[in-house]
Amino acid sequence: MRRCMFPVTILFVSFLSLPVLGEQLSADYKSNPKFQSAIAEGKQLAQHRQLSFALDAYKKANKIADGKDADTLNEIFSLQLKTGSYKDAVATASSLEALATTPETKSRAEVNRGYALILQAGDKHKPDQMHAADSALKAAIADNPKSAPAFYLDGKVLAYLGNMDAARDQFKSCLACINPNDPSYLRAQHFAEDPALVLHKMAPAFEVTALDGSKFNLDAMGGRVVLIDFWATWCGPCNEELPHVKKIAKEFTGQPLVIISVSWDSDETKWKNFINKNEMTWVQYRDADHSLSKEFGVEAIPHYFTIDSDGVLTAEMLGSGSDVEGKLKKLIARAKSIPQPQPASHSGN
Repeated sequence: MRRCMFPVTILFVSFLSLPVLGEQLSADYKSNPKFQSAIAEGKQLAQHRQLSFALDAYKKANKIADGKDADTLNEIFSLQLKTGSYKDAVATASSLEALATTPETKSRAEVNRGYALILQAGDKHKPDQMHAADSALKAAIADNPKSAPAFYLDGKVLAYLGNMDAARDQFKSCLACINPNDPSYLRAQHFAEDPALVLHKMAPAFEVTALDGSKFNLDAMGGRVVLIDFWATWCGPCNEELPHVKKIAKEFTGQPLVIISVSWDSDETKWKNFINKNEMTWVQYRDADHSLSKEFGVEAIPHYFTIDSDGVLTAEMLGSGSDVEGKLKKLIARAKSIPQPQPASHSGN
């Protein structure tokens, strides 16, 4: 199986971007050349995706600051999540809690700790970590009753712990804290309606502006099946797969299916010309900074995801020769059997 490889740092991204503590204490360490050098080194190494070395540099800066620099601790926390050092991230979040000077900033640190505990619990959702996460998130809510991330994450934790009624209440509280125009609102609404969806592997919630100017929100597909195709104009196997994707787009016209192709192209003009030349009439989006790809954990292309009418990830296929069509037929047949309103936000294929 042929594939085009591109190194991408994988980071699980929750429904809402986790807040960080921006408060900073004025101190002598800031003017310390060794502190400044360590921070600069950490930034440079992180930019080059040398995450473990970047983490060491920030730890060095944190030691010089005697653990009192919130910005440095935030960088350490982020890198610990990216490198899978979740137990250490829990400890770092606790350090941020100790630095907090207001209920709101303490709440943000408690959300971070709860999030790290959820990740530490792993795919098996180990009860000890999940109960600890529940406690951290409830503390965050007590400190900031308007914390949408805390309500959302606690809703997920409670669902994993089997307390669906309490989970539903947390998702409803989350909805009361966020703007209905927020891309994450629909996902929270779906979970409020059916908390059991949390137990499935859900596609990341996202909204992007497509090439034609329309907004594509995965959670606004209104009962339609979604095929996401990660590709690039310069990828040989992707070009080999293009006739297959065009065939699918044509074959399923008028069916409850929407296709979105997500390109890794950096050259916008070349990308647009390629789409026009090859008559790619379905939804097109250029993920130049790979931010959406990171949310899906995509490291190689072509890469496909099929998502059912509930937003559940049903299949992930890598490389050419994948049986995308067969999987779509089954999902579309199921979608047709479930009466659901059609969305008004996008016209589809």
